[in-house]
Amino acid sequence: MPVRRPRKHAVHLEVTAFINVIVVLVPFLLSTAVFSHLAVLDMALPAQSSGPAQIDPDNLLKLEIVMRPDALEVGDRVGGLIQRIPSTPQGYDLATLSTLLQTIKAKYPAARAASVLAQPDTSYDSLVQVMDAVRQARPPGATGKVPDIELFPDVSIGDAPTSASKK
Repeated sequence: MPVRRPRKHAVHLEVTAFINVIVVLVPFLLSTAVFSHLAVLDMALPAQSSGPAQIDPDNLLKLEIVMRPDALEVGDRVGGLIQRIPSTPQGYDLATLSTLLQTIKAKYPAARAASVLAQPDTSYDSLVQVMDAVRQARPPGATGKVPDIELFPDVSIGDAPTSASKK
């Protein structure tokens, strides 16, 4: 008696469910990709000073904002401390900082650079808020769509020096 072997049928790959998933997934991914934009802030590290040889007589202001846990210290690298702005219970007093920077900008209209010096434990959100306050300000009494005032758009970041009280 001959041995019967079962016939092998050709295997069909069922891809209907996979195609249905792709049909739904591709438009969803394409629609969400349009709305994802990255916010980028251009910044540079502060330039190294090598003494009096780098003093620029046209722009003597070397603005520095030092972020301490209890205050913001606004100063000039050459002239020293301009003003110390104590922190409020909600955080840094950005309104006072903005007002001070507007008066400094009025005295030095050609100045464009400022350095924000933060301590290692400074929160990222606080650093970005201070950088935004240094870059631009809302005009006093402005409502609606009024363009912001450009203060010091060339913001550099760095490490804050140790305070004199800790030495």
